[in-house]
Amino acid sequence: MRSAVIIFPGSNCEKDVAVALKKTTGKTPYMVWHADTLPDVDLIVLPGGFSYGDYLRTGALAARSPIMQEVKCRAAKGVRVWGICNGFQVLCESGLLPGILLRNKSMKFICKRVSLRVENTDSDFTRLCSKGQSLEMIIAHGDGNYFASPDIIKELEDNGRVAFKYNQNPNGSINDIAGILNETKNVLGMMPHPERVMEPLHGGTDGRILFDSVVKVLA
Repeated sequence: MRSAVIIFPGSNCEKDVAVALKKTTGKTPYMVWHADTLPDVDLIVLPGGFSYGDYLRTGALAARSPIMQEVKCRAAKGVRVWGICNGFQVLCESGLLPGILLRNKSMKFICKRVSLRVENTDSDFTRLCSKGQSLEMIIAHGDGNYFASPDIIKELEDNGRVAFKYNQNPNGSINDIAGILNETKNVLGMMPHPERVMEPLHGGTDGRILFDSVVKVLA
């Protein structure tokens, strides 16, 4: 399995994702600068951070980086694309996922452990999970409040496109949504950081099941 991690100006979680991918695949992922050419890979990860300093709107400038057109093309061909935290924001701003991430309801940056509930196991990112399973992960964001129109929320809920919900909503996200999928379920965006709970020394290993899921499908 070949994977790539996209790096934007201001990304800061790319090394954590790279370590998680190497641990689960046995291979070092391609680390691809946003202005460079995207190699032929099976999985593309957009990591967390503060792309372009979060100016304009979080993820809005990164969504217009040269590489994102190719990411869209690959996603349309079935390549798996995974956006984590700022990566989720970029996916929404680029149109790969619906909705937008607004400022947290508290208007403050939040960094803490949260409990997620798995809502969908019919995706390559969650196949090893059980529906309703609780996963402990870390959030670290100022703009994690997911919002979309009522029609979009209904479509997401009715078609199994909500991947995760918060057991206790930390940021005001509508319907407690923590992660969503595109229509074909090969694109996942989520605010919590699974790469930060991969080792016992991290205080938990619940993030590993998501990496193991996608690797098992693509390996």
